[in-house]
Amino acid sequence: MTQKRIVIAGGSGLIGSALTEALQARGDTVVTLVRFAPDAGTDADTFVWGPRTGGLDPAALEGADAVVVLSGVPIAGKRWTEERKALILSSRTDSVGTVARTMAAMDNPPPVLLASSAIGFYGERGDDVLTEEEPSGEGFFADVCSAWEGAARPAKAAGVRVVNMRTGLVMSGNGGALDPMLPLFKLGIGGRIGNGKQWWSWVSEEDCVRAFLHCIDEDIRGPVNVVSPNPVTNAQFTKALGKAVHRPTLLPTPRFGLTVRLGSELAEAVGYVSHRVEPAVLKNSGFEFTHETIDTALEAALA
Repeated sequence: MTQKRIVIAGGSGLIGSALTEALQARGDTVVTLVRFAPDAGTDADTFVWGPRTGGLDPAALEGADAVVVLSGVPIAGKRWTEERKALILSSRTDSVGTVARTMAAMDNPPPVLLASSAIGFYGERGDDVLTEEEPSGEGFFADVCSAWEGAARPAKAAGVRVVNMRTGLVMSGNGGALDPMLPLFKLGIGGRIGNGKQWWSWVSEEDCVRAFLHCIDEDIRGPVNVVSPNPVTNAQFTKALGKAVHRPTLLPTPRFGLTVRLGSELAEAVGYVSHRVEPAVLKNSGFEFTHETIDTALEAALA
């Protein structure tokens, strides 16, 4: 395979770090966009940019085969105050929008833009099976995802192949969705949330990274659900995680406890919303999952 030059914004996060490592392992060159200048001599393939101000030197993108934008403050990092919600939105739309507008203004822009998104796009949908053809749902994070994906329109209008990566819960031992859960489950006090019937769509870290590589290399465009083909209910997930850490999961997590810790709106979004998502585009394009079951994904994450 011909070596590629890939530009990544948000390369220090969970997915960004793993993707950078995978790209370099296969011989690609990775260029990172950072908000603050690195120490002298640390990395020649680093460019400073200003997503909030729209500042991005087109030279950072010159000669790139693809640009990947993963930037955005954590969804569950803090309570959803109005100020925090505004930052969640702007940190995503400013980043994608700055890159997309810069690409659109170039005479010879990179041919591919992978813009991170999330399955929160679909909102609360109960037991409905959700492929990429489903419309946006309702709620704050569904609105964020719609605006997030919409920020890439200038690049698409300029002929760039745009892919919106709607990622589910990433099973990783390096952070992500498991990070706040593991301490509780290891103590034997982890349990299902509510009635446990809400669907959780997940993906292993390895398959998440492989999906990004697949979408860089293949002629795929538009939304892509980055999830395993086998979603589980919260009750099934709880049982699998308890089994993985060899602890009981008898006590349900009280709604009151989550609400006190996270606030009512965030608690609802991360614990109770049901997403039964199907990776139709990945499957139809020939992608093969390494971890198709939650048991094997958790085993890999906790190894």
